[in-house]
Amino acid sequence: MGLKRIALRDFVIVQALDLDLHGGFTALTGETGAGKSILIDAVQLALGARADAGVVREGAPQADICAEFECPARLKPWLEQGGFALEDSLLLRRVIDAQGRSRAWINGAPATATQLRTVGEQLLDIHGQHAWQSLARPDAARELLDAYAGLQTQPLRNLWTVWRNARQALEHAIAAQDSLQRERERLQWQIGEVDKLAPGDDEWEDLNAQHTRLSHAQSLLDTAQGALFAIEDDEAGSLAALTRAHGELQDQEHLDPEFKEIAEVLASALAQIGDARHSLQSYLRRTDLDPERLAELDTRLSLWMQLARRYKHLPAELPQLFAGWKEELRQLDAVVDIAGLRAQADAAQVQYEQAARALSQQRAKAAPKLSRAITLAMQGLGMQGGRFEVAQTAADEPGPHGMDALAFLVAGHPGASPKPIGKVASGGELSRISLAIAVTTSELGEASTLIFDEVDSGVGGAVAETVGRLMHKLGRDRQVLAVTHLPQVAACADHHLVVAKKRDKQTTTSTVTALVPETRVAEVARMLGGERLSETTMAHAREMLQQATVPARKG
Repeated sequence: MGLKRIALRDFVIVQALDLDLHGGFTALTGETGAGKSILIDAVQLALGARADAGVVREGAPQADICAEFECPARLKPWLEQGGFALEDSLLLRRVIDAQGRSRAWINGAPATATQLRTVGEQLLDIHGQHAWQSLARPDAARELLDAYAGLQTQPLRNLWTVWRNARQALEHAIAAQDSLQRERERLQWQIGEVDKLAPGDDEWEDLNAQHTRLSHAQSLLDTAQGALFAIEDDEAGSLAALTRAHGELQDQEHLDPEFKEIAEVLASALAQIGDARHSLQSYLRRTDLDPERLAELDTRLSLWMQLARRYKHLPAELPQLFAGWKEELRQLDAVVDIAGLRAQADAAQVQYEQAARALSQQRAKAAPKLSRAITLAMQGLGMQGGRFEVAQTAADEPGPHGMDALAFLVAGHPGASPKPIGKVASGGELSRISLAIAVTTSELGEASTLIFDEVDSGVGGAVAETVGRLMHKLGRDRQVLAVTHLPQVAACADHHLVVAKKRDKQTTTSTVTALVPETRVAEVARMLGGERLSETTMAHAREMLQQATVPARKG
């Protein structure tokens, strides 16, 4: 079984409710306006439906909804990944306050409404009384057929996205080609101007250093010559004086060892002065005024300055600016590559169309099977000779779901031409067709619980009994809950719940009671003949329950 328990506190007109549910087919009945659909609404909220303050009972601070399910094994990896406790039961809780804010939990751990919906898709399917309205939509027809055939459409949607993006890129490039070409020409001219200079990454600093040296070459030569004279002059030079001092200390060092240490220091100084002398001589040999080189440096520095002023950057930033322009041009060349973009778009289109044609072929095989299955179900619902048809035609233009336009056509009786389901006149026929579709497709999903919310609206008599037996048949493999106003449907249930509304001077509340055989007879009799029960309606109710011969199921 699936849904084991529902607990409500201050929900709409329910003050407090703790309801245990069982496997098989459970009928939910009650007077009009008693609140039969409240339970369905509560379950949907527990499974992540949109919440608002209107569900909070008047005067209460918040509504509290709990739904306990048997935990399917396929959900356990998802629960573990989300950090939720792994237990045999799956407890979903939703609290909505009077301001419409909601909080949710899964097995006691905080959860989001999106996580509740993810879980809900695996646990429960709901078929509403107005389900036929959505069947007139092409997307609903396509989704139903794809689900029936077990088709995976996500790969096609991915290919559609790739093709659409490739087309948009091509269209954008074509539309912007003129402006892009102008931008490309501007960059080419700028790059050509700077390319004449061909600035090196560290050239600006080196040029400045060279220019500084050459522009002060005479002063530097005089300084080097003067320093060399101060070292080499025989009379006033430091080299001669230090040499004499060193010699005198050496002559007397045998008398005082301290002279030896001082002589060693002077020897070191003489060696260093010798190195300096050699360096100055080398500098003087290789350095000259070189006015031609100075003129070259002036010219190049001037070109750097001109380009820097033109493009409003510092001279040292020119190499980076130059590299940036070349990268922009490379990107523009790629964008302006119309042929390349068109080739990409064409290749993406071929891949999409191949996948779309394959999907169309699969749909074409599945459509007759679904048509036959629903047509067969219609025969047992009082539409003998009626026919259901899945019409597959070419769409006006391709889309993410393929190149097919799908629609449901119905012929209500023999000899009638199939028409779009939205144009079938009879409300009763629409309800029965919707029920036939629901029964035929109820085994598509993995949900262990099916809820039918007054899908039997507009039917009666023998057809109603057929509906009840269909519900009971579905209940053999899954848990089925049906909100119904038909006694023939309720009589076929394994379990019977009745919703009643109670009024006092101040409030109106709704209660749900599980019926035993004696009280069940009375409820079926009420459904047959109204509030005033007679022996005739009671006898009819007993007979109906006996004929249903549905053994009670254990939860």
